[in-house]
Order: sequence, then C-alpha cells, then structure tokens
Amino acid sequence: MKASPNTSPKKQIPSSMEGSESENRIPMNNRRQFIKSSMLVGGGIALLPSALRGAAAPSKRVNIAMIGTGRQGLHANLRTLIAMDNVKIVSVCDVDRLRVNYAKAVVDQRYGNKDCKAFGDFREAIEMDDLDAVMISTTDHWHAIIALAAMKKGLHVCCEKAMTRYFDEGRALADVAKKKGVVFRLDSECRTAAYMQKTANLVLNGYIGNIKRMEVGVPHEFQKGGGNPESMAVPDYLDYDMWLGPAPVRPYTLDRVHHTDEKTGKWKGRPGWLRISDYCSGMICNWGGHLIDVANMINGTSHSGPVSVEGTGGFPDEPQALWDTIMKFELQYKYANGVTLDYKLDQPYLRVEGDEGWIQAHWHSKGGLQAHDRKIFRTKFKPTDTIVSSRSDKQDFISAITEGTAVMIDAEAGHRVNSQCLLGLAAVKAGKRLEWDAKKEVVTNCDEGERLMKHSFHRDPWALEKFV
Repeated sequence: MKASPNTSPKKQIPSSMEGSESENRIPMNNRRQFIKSSMLVGGGIALLPSALRGAAAPSKRVNIAMIGTGRQGLHANLRTLIAMDNVKIVSVCDVDRLRVNYAKAVVDQRYGNKDCKAFGDFREAIEMDDLDAVMISTTDHWHAIIALAAMKKGLHVCCEKAMTRYFDEGRALADVAKKKGVVFRLDSECRTAAYMQKTANLVLNGYIGNIKRMEVGVPHEFQKGGGNPESMAVPDYLDYDMWLGPAPVRPYTLDRVHHTDEKTGKWKGRPGWLRISDYCSGMICNWGGHLIDVANMINGTSHSGPVSVEGTGGFPDEPQALWDTIMKFELQYKYANGVTLDYKLDQPYLRVEGDEGWIQAHWHSKGGLQAHDRKIFRTKFKPTDTIVSSRSDKQDFISAITEGTAVMIDAEAGHRVNSQCLLGLAAVKAGKRLEWDAKKEVVTNCDEGERLMKHSFHRDPWALEKFV
C-alpha cells in the first residue's frame, strides 16, 4: 500500500537540508530566505532510492529485518513498524536468544502464523531473499558495521541514534549511503514532536526574527552507581563474543551488557552498556542526537555544524567501576552565522531566541510550549510559509522507500549531529576550546582535541575498512 501523501495546502518541505559551508556565511538579515531556498531547491532533495527488490511498483510492501530486539528495538521500533499496513517484519535478530525468541513470538502473534525468521547473526539476517530494509536497534558500537554491511547489499537502513560510536564510522556511513543511493534514516522522532514542529515552523518563517541564540537541555540520567565490575559466567542464551563484536575484549558482567528476564525473554530496565565508553559515548550523544538535530535544522546547519565549542564537564571518579561515560557538561557551540548554542544537562528542551522574541519547547518534560508572548502560538501560517514535514519517524522512513521522498534526518545530517556531540566531548576531555573546520572536518587549533575527536577502535575481524 502506498503511503498517503500530505495534502496540506501549505508548502511542504523535507526537514533535512543539504548544507554547505556557504550556508554559514549568509548575512543574518538574509538567513531565512537562504534557508527556504536551500530547503526547496537542493537541500531537501534526497537521492532516489533503488527500486524495491522483486518489483518496480513503489506501492510494494516493505519487508524489514529487525536487528536488535531489546528495549528500544521492541518497545519503540517493532511496535510501530508492525502496525503499518505497507510493512512486514520478516525476521528478527539478536545475540540474546531469549530476546530474539520473544520478538519472534510477538511478530508471529501479530501476523497469525509462524513465518518470522529468527537469527543470532546479522550477516545471516541480511542475506534473506526479498528483504528490502533493516531496522538497527543494537548497541551503538555495532551500528556502523551492520549499517554498512546492509547498504552494500542494497538494503535501506533505519538506524537508532546515537548514529555511531566513533567519528570515522559516521563519515564512512554517510559516504556509503550516498554512493549506494539507498535510503538511510537516523531514527529520531524529535523533529515531528508537536512542540518541536510548532517551534520550527514559527522560527523558520521569521515569527521571532533572526536567530541569535539557542539552548538545548538533555536529561540527567545514570547519575549514581558505578556498575559491578566483577567477572561472571556468560549466560548460555547470550553470544557474548558477538555482542562485543568490534569492541575490546572485556570480561562478562551483567552490568556491562543488559538484563533479560529469563522467564519471559523481555528486557529489564536500561542496559549498562549505555554508561560504558567502549560501546556508547553517553547521554551527550544519545540525547543530543534528538534535540541538537532539531536546533541544526532550524539554524540551517544540518549538513555542516558549528565552528567551535568550549565548556566543562565531569566523569565518574570511581576508578574500579564499570561506568565511565560523561556525567555532567555545560558547552557552548558557535556557528559561522553568529548563532550560539548552549548545551547542558537539565531536562529535555529546545529554546530559540531571536531579535523579536523567543520560544522554548519541552519534550518528555515539564514546561510544555513557552514563548515571549503566547499569542504567537495562534499564528495562522500563510500559504507562502515553509512548513516542515510532519510525517512520523517510521512513516518518514517507509515513505522514502516507497515514494522517493527525502528523509528528515539522512546519513549526512545524522553524522553531523553526532560529530557535534563528539566534538563537545573532546573539548571537555582536552580542557580547551576547540575550533572546527566543518568542511574538512578537522580540529584546527589543538592536536589533542583532534586526537580525541578521531579516536576509534575496531577489533578483528570487524575492522571498519572491511565494510566500506
């Protein structure tokens, strides 16, 4: 079934923009005109995806393999995709046998059969006949390898954020997505949250004037406890070596990986790997991938990013503990167009200040939608106003495959927002303001900052160059 087109009479535009260095040098008084033209003329035009395998008709049902069937994979991703009429979940894959069996049961119950395939190795999952796409919901350190392998097979990819663990992975992923001409979408629903939509439409159409400053808050998560580092026996239902994959070899302990209810096969709480730098950069990237992405979209810098960052932060001080990702930070980014972005731990929100007013949009937090004058929220948009796409995150991915529409957060935008967060992390570790050449993607004033920014690790046989 073909996804329903948006019938709004207003000018609909994809909310992903093909940026360039020139976009950051546009004078402030011409900024809105530039953003509108770039979004309409070239910025939002995605490469047309390759035809769905086995059929040229764009209305063909999209067959998807779910890779990663833990909390996010089932609760947020499978639940939504399985409810879509033009989607079929044909397989599930996880290194945790209990979890993958649970996911298979959910899929089979939904379709009333036993056809869903279950795999423990993603390489087998992507070899299925008539497979069109993958939904990647694994640990962050696996995202790039799985996505690259899938795209080389001509498969479309929807990938959880943070997009990648390391900078070089993100750059490779964006390059391969462009080269292969497949659909890649970073899976964040933040752009289509109602308050974010309202904020974007008001700001992009000049209802608070020219942007001067933005502010992003993300939640305080995982502030207590260091994790139990004592080695344990690996459960018989877990392929631990495959779970580690490209990461360094470390002894198994429950707080390093995840908790699974052995009776039901369901996840139990937030996994420990979210707090370990071998597998994840922490909330600075995990939540930043949501809210800084919206800020960049509004600012016209989705495909470029800032020119500098400085700030402070702190890490756990328990030397024997497992959990080592950043616990607190206050950062300020500067863009070439003069806009600043303050980024800190607080609660999830986006604030945009212009020379004629301000708007603050909260997301999954108290505060709702605020502004210098609440009358602004009763604004009736003109037919000539630019209105960002309002498709849901999964609908956005499927429509890109079936209709050739541009996704809101393509691989380049996903790489850029993740790089921006990694740059902030590097600045905290270096203890110095870092200047960033967004075109060359290098730190220009600090060798240590560049080293920290570009650090990566890939254990054999998962060397990144083998998948590019």
